[in-house]
Amino acid sequence: MKLALLPWVLLLLATVPGPGPRPTADAQDSCSLRCGNQNGTCSCHPTCSGLGTCCPDFRDFCLEISPFSGSMMGGKDFVVRHFKWSTHTEGVICRFKESIQILGHVDSLGQVHCVSPLLYETGRIPFTISMDNGRSFLRAGTWLAVHPNKVSQSEKGQLVNETRWQYYGTPGTTTGNLSVTWDTSVLSTQTVNIELWGYEETGTPYSGNWIAKWSYLYSLATNAPNSGFFTFIPEPALASYQKWRVGALRITASKHYQGEKDVLAIWTNEHALAWHLGDDFRKDSVSWARAQCLDWEELEDNLPDFLKELPDCPCNLVQARADTGRFFTDYGCDIEQNSTCTYHPGAVHCVRSVQASPRFASGQQCCYRKDGSQLLTADSIGGSTPDRGHDWGAPPYRTPPRVPTLSHWLYDVMSFYYCCLWAPECSRYMQRRPSSDCRTYRPPRLASVFGDPHFVTFDGTKFTFNGRGEYVLLEGEADGKDLRVQARAEPTTLTSGTQARGTGLTAVVVQEDSSDVVEARLAHRPGVLEVLLNSEVLSFAEQSWMDLNGLFLSVAGEDKVSIMLSSGAGLEVSIQGPFLSVAVLLPEKFQNHTRGLLGTLNNNPADDFTLRSGMVLPSNASAQELFQFGAEWAVHNSSSLFTYDSWSLVYNFLYRPKHDSTFKPLFSDEIVLSPDQAEEVAKLCGDDHFCKFDVAVTGNLIVGNVTRAAHQMHQERLQSLQPVVSCGWLAAPSNGHKEDFKYLVGSTVRFHCESGYSLAGADTSTCQADGTWSAPTPECQLGRSYTVLLSIIFGGLAVVALVAIIYLLLRRRKNMNLWRSHP
Repeated sequence: MKLALLPWVLLLLATVPGPGPRPTADAQDSCSLRCGNQNGTCSCHPTCSGLGTCCPDFRDFCLEISPFSGSMMGGKDFVVRHFKWSTHTEGVICRFKESIQILGHVDSLGQVHCVSPLLYETGRIPFTISMDNGRSFLRAGTWLAVHPNKVSQSEKGQLVNETRWQYYGTPGTTTGNLSVTWDTSVLSTQTVNIELWGYEETGTPYSGNWIAKWSYLYSLATNAPNSGFFTFIPEPALASYQKWRVGALRITASKHYQGEKDVLAIWTNEHALAWHLGDDFRKDSVSWARAQCLDWEELEDNLPDFLKELPDCPCNLVQARADTGRFFTDYGCDIEQNSTCTYHPGAVHCVRSVQASPRFASGQQCCYRKDGSQLLTADSIGGSTPDRGHDWGAPPYRTPPRVPTLSHWLYDVMSFYYCCLWAPECSRYMQRRPSSDCRTYRPPRLASVFGDPHFVTFDGTKFTFNGRGEYVLLEGEADGKDLRVQARAEPTTLTSGTQARGTGLTAVVVQEDSSDVVEARLAHRPGVLEVLLNSEVLSFAEQSWMDLNGLFLSVAGEDKVSIMLSSGAGLEVSIQGPFLSVAVLLPEKFQNHTRGLLGTLNNNPADDFTLRSGMVLPSNASAQELFQFGAEWAVHNSSSLFTYDSWSLVYNFLYRPKHDSTFKPLFSDEIVLSPDQAEEVAKLCGDDHFCKFDVAVTGNLIVGNVTRAAHQMHQERLQSLQPVVSCGWLAAPSNGHKEDFKYLVGSTVRFHCESGYSLAGADTSTCQADGTWSAPTPECQLGRSYTVLLSIIFGGLAVVALVAIIYLLLRRRKNMNLWRSHP
């Protein structure tokens, strides 16, 4: 039967828009040059494996590789899976991004190998393979290039005591050995070369000739034993190499000539090259660094002001951790990892803006103290600093200042070394990298779906909709980009084996404009979330973070995924009980531009039940009316984002109406509980109506408890995202200081003067509800204050009086003794 239906099924599938490449006109029975196509008598689309419709040579041309990811620095060997080459080849060539060609090889088992190239970008890099020395490239795959700081430590060479490398030549670190270690199993060779490579960006900043470049500089050792350990005493490099201040070591097999590009290699972290700088640095590193700091200051003052287009920081730690669409944990200062926050003393947690700024590709950083308040550079060297180059880079990458981590090192990190770590000129750095306070920060709006399923809209409306089918959770628009979020709901099975009269989310899918399509769905194994990218199931065995087209993806374990979109919108999909739970975060710019089951974001709950036609149901609509409201928002086949990669999904959702009108749920006004059940439910659920409903529908207290916890989680997060009034940073007086460093509403700052100065003005200022301070910063004027003078005067008088009293008492005692000595 499947064979008879196959051509018709494939034709139907081809008419459904999907995230993969569109079919070609010259469909064949082979996947040669057809990866992603699904028309013809057999398919080369990722869905074909589940449907059993793949061309026989699908895996010969649409390649799977292992490992599938590695550092963007390159040098990692990968093998093509499910494909072997048993005949002679004139030469294997691996071509990345249609421009970078690297020699591959076939091993003794017939497996084809490639080496990942040195790249200036992160994300999924397309590659093709030629088995005929470059005459044709018929086979295609994808390599995931990863930010160097997000790959495992085992993949990199380790600079032993990395801080010592970056301070070598400064006072206290002027002599001794430096050492590097590596995993010898990565390089199957007896001897290795250990090379220094330098990174630079040349040309006119923010112009077309601004170029990023890695260069081989010189070797520390050649034909050294592949022992996994090398140590040396660094000597100043030749003057011609002194211009490179950022670099990394590369370890390769000695069979390669020194500096040969794109060969199997191990790289260390990029770092400040203090250890190779000249004698002038070693003789007086402070003066040398001060000169570099002044040069950077002059350059910086002639570059465009990038600060104005950065997002403002969240006002406190709970906001920063809750605003996951726009901010993500800074791996160098993470409260969950008990980080030492080396560059931010006094902080317990920092976050970075997920998206680089639109014009200058800059990044925001926000750091927080243990009490949750912001740590600002105006108050402490440990404050958060914005970045001219976003640490994670920015599409389209490759050109400055968009190169991940490396542009950031040149324009933000090295200047910190010059001004703050190697010379006492940190005020110059902080003046040009001031922390953002939060006076213009606006928290995102939150909507959630959980349980059986229950909805809480952006404007706070709560309702239950138990439809079976695929529905529009959200259609929104901001910055000219269309955001679409869809969800699939299915019934669960009761412990008795019968189908429940309720449903829950089993899949959620999202796309923004022409971004990649990401779908999260319940896998066949309990408690496991399956994530698909453009209809292809992703593996997170190697990486938990992925830079994708138009979005970032992060997973936490097997049951939660976070999706961060370029507009600043964010989704969190997790498994809670038998169903999925989804939280959607939208920045303020989506105001008045949303529709769907999650309502109209406009601070007016009364219009949340708006139908596609524009008609609005009353806020007190019955459960039956709300069921019809939900049915109105069924997805159309022509706009579905879902992947139908099994016959079950094809039959139940692709062929059938998107809303199953034959499914009759249990409505809230139909619930009847026995006295014993009512007592149990009341004890578990309290006043949580969602919890009560789910227990009634499933007959399962555990399901009700999960729903209660999910509802509580939503409420807690909602509380974390409440707007907070900030009055902004308040300066301490010159020749004085202030006691507190909190600037939110209700905070009071106290002022004091140094010895020899008097306070002119209010000694306290309080942040008021309108965002203004109750008093400006006072002045500390030269000369002692009246209070001090009076205290001195009265203090002196008190001493004189005390001496007089003691004198009189002693005199009286003497007179008494004289009186007693005479009869």
